[in-house]
Amino acid sequence: MMSLSEGTVLLRPQGALFEEVDVPIGLDEYQQFTTRTDRNDRPGTDGLGFVLLGLFGEVGGLLSALKKKQRDKDAFTAYHDAVIEELGDALWYFANAALRAGIPLSTIAQRAPATLEKWDYHGLARAVTFANLQQSTRVFKGPIASDVVERRLLALAGKVGRLLEDWSSDRIAANRDVFSADLVEIFRALLIAADDAEVSLDEAVRLNVVKTLGRWPDRPDWGPLFDANFPPEEQLPRRMTMIFKERTVAGRSYVIQQFNGVNIGSRLTDNRAEPDDYRFHDVFHLAFAAILGWSPTLRALLKLKRKSQPEIDENEDGARAVIIEEGISTWIFNHGVRNADFRNAVSLDYGLLKAVHELVRGYEVEKRPLWQWEQAILEGFRMFRELRHHRGGAVTVDLERRTISFESPE
Repeated sequence: MMSLSEGTVLLRPQGALFEEVDVPIGLDEYQQFTTRTDRNDRPGTDGLGFVLLGLFGEVGGLLSALKKKQRDKDAFTAYHDAVIEELGDALWYFANAALRAGIPLSTIAQRAPATLEKWDYHGLARAVTFANLQQSTRVFKGPIASDVVERRLLALAGKVGRLLEDWSSDRIAANRDVFSADLVEIFRALLIAADDAEVSLDEAVRLNVVKTLGRWPDRPDWGPLFDANFPPEEQLPRRMTMIFKERTVAGRSYVIQQFNGVNIGSRLTDNRAEPDDYRFHDVFHLAFAAILGWSPTLRALLKLKRKSQPEIDENEDGARAVIIEEGISTWIFNHGVRNADFRNAVSLDYGLLKAVHELVRGYEVEKRPLWQWEQAILEGFRMFRELRHHRGGAVTVDLERRTISFESPE
């Protein structure tokens, strides 16, 4: 493993970032990391406007979290996670903005102590990791939501606002030193706010790495199938084709599904006064099985519950897991209907993916990263659009290859 000595700019392999939790993340190392998850189409300084919008938005998210905590107090139980996540995102945009301007984070840290008076920040001149920015012996008990923290975050927002004003007025274009000075001011404000809120910057960036690599990995790792070590008779078929057929009786349309010529489950209708083709929604369970290797609903329909391990049978394949999957299917279906069935989408909103991930917290599928959920949902809607267009068809899933495909009815 590389040494995080002064001048280190190369990032460790993806796996090491998760495994070497005792090794602090380097300032310049993290800054280079932002290029690996950067989805900005405009290179270099041409894309700075987009990055600055992101920075302003994440600082706004910090203010919003503090406002909710002050308003709702202990009822806002997500305050800790919200602050850590928003701070990590803000640091990502800040580091990326500095990188696009050719300014190393370590250089900004060296310039920061000039006006810092409350703490002994002389060590910043030698800082190469985020842990170096704060006292090594400190135990972080935050984030706290005091009046002092409120003032610090408002000051931080003001510094970011000044940067955006300088950018929009072309002061930065006329004098690049203005940009550098603004970044140093923001960095100071970030340090002070984090210290007063008792938040670890190293923890914030480490969780940001986990979050962003979970969405945009360097090397996609599908992970083993959840039933790989179970008897064959308790495994989901590694390859299967489900036939969807639409029928109409007395003016009422419904869908039946067949696997190996046998009807599976009940006849499905839209269960709604205004038709929306929800009767085809079981295709999402097939997509979850294909991409995630997970579908308690499909296990129940095919009678493939993992009864050889009672705890798995009850908790992972039981009624509650089925209800959660059905709830996710219904929720994303309704979300998709409002967005043209994601017809032209190549990615999904992070908030949607995060909400789905929260719904499966505590279950085996929680291990699946956001990029897999994104693919499962998009593939599910691709199949749904085909079924809706052709009013039925054959959907084939391949769990080994993690694929799902469609064939129109004859």
